[in-house]
Order: sequence, then C-alpha cells, then structure tokens
Amino acid sequence: MHLHISHETVYDYDAPVARSTQYLRLTPRAGRGLRVLHWHLELPAPASACKDAFGNTMHVLSLDGPRRDIVLRAVGEVDTSDAPPTPDPEDELPAPLFLRDSPLTRADEPLRQFAASFADAATADAHGALLALMAALGERMPYVRGYTDAATPAAQAFATGHGVCQDHAQVFVCCARLLGLPARYVSGYLATDFEHVASHAWAEVRLPEAATTAADGRDASHGMAGGWLGYDISNQCLADGRYVKLAIGADYLDACPVRGVRTGGGLETMRAEVLVKPGTADQQ
Repeated sequence: MHLHISHETVYDYDAPVARSTQYLRLTPRAGRGLRVLHWHLELPAPASACKDAFGNTMHVLSLDGPRRDIVLRAVGEVDTSDAPPTPDPEDELPAPLFLRDSPLTRADEPLRQFAASFADAATADAHGALLALMAALGERMPYVRGYTDAATPAAQAFATGHGVCQDHAQVFVCCARLLGLPARYVSGYLATDFEHVASHAWAEVRLPEAATTAADGRDASHGMAGGWLGYDISNQCLADGRYVKLAIGADYLDACPVRGVRTGGGLETMRAEVLVKPGTADQQ
C-alpha cells in the first residue's frame, strides 16, 4: 500500500513563550513491511536529529525568543506491505526489556485480576489469549473521548471503563506483561476512511518462539510463529499495511510523537491534524 502522509501540530499560547524545547518522534521506523520513500519535517528552526533509547528517530527542537505559537509539520510518502500481518522475529532490543512496568503501565489489583483470567489460555495459546484479551478490553473499555488525557495511567483508565487508543494500548500492554509476554506501546498513523484524523496508538506483543500444539494436533497459536505482532484494541484488529509505525516504548511517554517543555506562554491550546491518504507512487 502506498500512503501519502501529512501531520500538523499547532501550539497556541495566550502569552509569549520565552523558551521551549520540543522532542519530536515524527519519522517512521523503516523496516519489515515499511519502506520510507521520502520524508521531511517543516519546523520553525533547525532541529538536531538523534536516536533515543528505544531506537526511535528523534529531533530536538530548541526555540528562543518570544512567540505566540509553534507549528510543526511532517510530510512524506511510505510503502507498506499488503500481506496479512505476521510476527516479526527481529529483536532490536532485548525482549525482556518490555516485561518491565513503567509510570503509565503499572498494574493495580483490578488489572491484575482481569489479566489473570487469561493466564491459563495464554499458557496454551498466546496469540489466541491475546485476541480474547483484545475483545474483552473492547467491551470493558469502549472508545470514548473526554475521560482521560495524556497523563492518565493504565490502571486509572481501566477503572473509568472508557478510553481512547492511547489508553487501550497501555492497558493491553500492562495485561500482556502480567501474562509474561513482552509488550510495548506503539505510536504512528492509520489509514482510515476519514480524511483528517489524529495520530494513532496500538500495542505490540512478542509471541513465544515456538508455537504450542493442542492435544488434537492442531496448531494452538493459529499458525503464528514467534515474534512481534501488533494489536489495535480500539479497532479490534491486527496491525496490517494500513499502519505506519513512528515510535515504540514502554508507554506513551516514551513514544509520543510530540512532547516538550517551555518557559512562559500561559494557557496552551494544542491542535493536531493528520491526513493519511492511499495513492500511487507517482501521485503529487
């Protein structure tokens, strides 16, 4: 699938910002099933590029001097695989790293009890248990805006019974880790039928290396070999060619597309708009 992507984030302030630093993870992670044809950032000043601790491309933008707004744009084209989603066996980082909890994925007792109800199934069939977990979370936490924000931990979101893609991904990651499966938060883009959307989030879990076999001889892992596989709880599906990965991490704080600090500025208003449009390579 060939995708044209544009992503604009605008910060407006009711008082001048004296100084700010923005950490931008707005460059797709090229790799298995994803080829970046061209990509560039349109920023108010030059930024320094580096790799963060999780191997994500990060640009650090430092701005000095009074300003009332900050406009950040990412534009480019990518090719993704049209093949059905299958686990990626590549470990860019040691998989056990993603068994540890994090500030936004720490479990409380209700989350532990919820995850425990899938423990026996996960021992016999990890992928099947994760599909059941995904369905159960979709029912337990319907997609509803306004109950959570970027700082809401998984346990708190689970307690509200509502959430958005960020909350779904963090709760799913927390539960998978409780089941002994390495899991990580993913930020990125999703091609949808809607022209203008926000950036998206889902989870990736590393399935066991060897698929188990049921007593009747059938593959208990639904034909899934070991490796990382994406689960989109908000849309109740596996991550396929419609998905473009920007960043991975233990939770939202590690992988969010834009995060920053500032001095001054007063009240802040943020607007973000993403356009992910399927097309052809020669389309302008």
